[in-house]
Amino acid sequence: MSVNSVSVTALEITQTEAWDVIKSSALTLRGHQIHDGSIPEKSAHRMCSIAAAGIAGALRELAKLLSHDSDYLLACAEDFERWSDSGFGVPDFYNSLDKFQPQTSRADGVAHLVVFPMYTQNGSTDRLVEAVVLEVIWPKFVAELEQTFTNPAFLPVRFLDFTPGYLTNSAVIFPESVAVTPRVPEGSPDGTQPALPEFNWGGIFADREAARFRKVVAAASEITRLELPREAQALLGDQQLAEQTFVMWDLIHDRTHMRGDLPFDPFMIKQRMPFFLYGLEELRCDLTAFRESVKLSRDSQVDAETRRFAQLVQYAILFDRIFRFPLTGTRKRNYDSVAGQLLFAYLHRRGVLHWTDTQLAIDWAELPDMVVALSDEINQLYFDSIDRPKVVHWLKAYELVSTWLAPHPASSWQRAELPFGGTPSELTDKVLDDEFPLSMFYEALTKKMAPVIQSTIGITGKN
Repeated sequence: MSVNSVSVTALEITQTEAWDVIKSSALTLRGHQIHDGSIPEKSAHRMCSIAAAGIAGALRELAKLLSHDSDYLLACAEDFERWSDSGFGVPDFYNSLDKFQPQTSRADGVAHLVVFPMYTQNGSTDRLVEAVVLEVIWPKFVAELEQTFTNPAFLPVRFLDFTPGYLTNSAVIFPESVAVTPRVPEGSPDGTQPALPEFNWGGIFADREAARFRKVVAAASEITRLELPREAQALLGDQQLAEQTFVMWDLIHDRTHMRGDLPFDPFMIKQRMPFFLYGLEELRCDLTAFRESVKLSRDSQVDAETRRFAQLVQYAILFDRIFRFPLTGTRKRNYDSVAGQLLFAYLHRRGVLHWTDTQLAIDWAELPDMVVALSDEINQLYFDSIDRPKVVHWLKAYELVSTWLAPHPASSWQRAELPFGGTPSELTDKVLDDEFPLSMFYEALTKKMAPVIQSTIGITGKN
């Protein structure tokens, strides 16, 4: 079966008996797994062996329908049987993860069934068995745009069905989250160090991003009495339009983590540093997507469809950042919240965003260049910090953020009462969990928006 002429859809997979077996068996296994994914309760092993065998059999049946994933599905069946036969220790799905290569079949509507013991970002840190049926979102204009904004690992998808680990805020599926044990590949020279499989893809559920964006922004714009431009209204009214907009945004955002004048490993999330640094990195990538979208929307040589989506991306970034990000999650090291607050405060104090007479207003003509100006400030911070020690970079980043956001009055960082003679981790420990509290504007807004944001947990494009 060619993935370019899909013979079985993701919806059809969810209607098979094999999928029902996988879901119910996964629930059985999840009920007995502990944090690391193992099942130490020996009295449950017989029941769990039956469940693992059920999943293995169902995967082999579905491999006949999904020939582009058959190598993975058959390897996954063997991994479940091996896990069961070895007594349900810490699961190791190295073989099946190595075979799963969805980035090689990026065509609109291609279906994938993903089953792994894994944790879910913004969901659970427990490595439980998760099963997801998804389909690729790959509109023609994005396929053409990817020729310029190359990102071969990027995989935009939508949910068709899933196990409880995705009944959360999680909107990504990454190979890094799967339970695997490093090993030396067969045929490697003696002395080769054990390694993980190559991580060649990253899935982002654009349907969830779009659905929660539409619900949150519609409520926030009504509460703040913000008059939306016609195209922004269209974005809130059309799920498919919003999905494709988020695919374009994510395409550019995702590749930006590895591009630019970077003073550190681009995969900085693996490092231990003050949480507001993560916020600046995510904001840098979003504002780069905004910047590139401004260029595209103003380029008369670009086709009309791409120019339209470039304008929609600007609305999506702005509204998601100022309405959803500051209010979602707890106040414990919430780096996305800091980044959203920063964008709002920057635009407000630069006179482009106005909160007057309890009504929000935006100078739409001036907005693009002002957002790009903030992007310039962050990019300059990064460029200058190539020549700075790590701690100086941290301090300069704090200076940038605190220029626009008021730190907590109890902040040691604000008063520069820091153990500069100690280790970087001691400096990080001095950052308060809520180093940059919500402003009075956001304190008032969250009281009205909290139920709306809570209602988006587990949302998909079908909600």
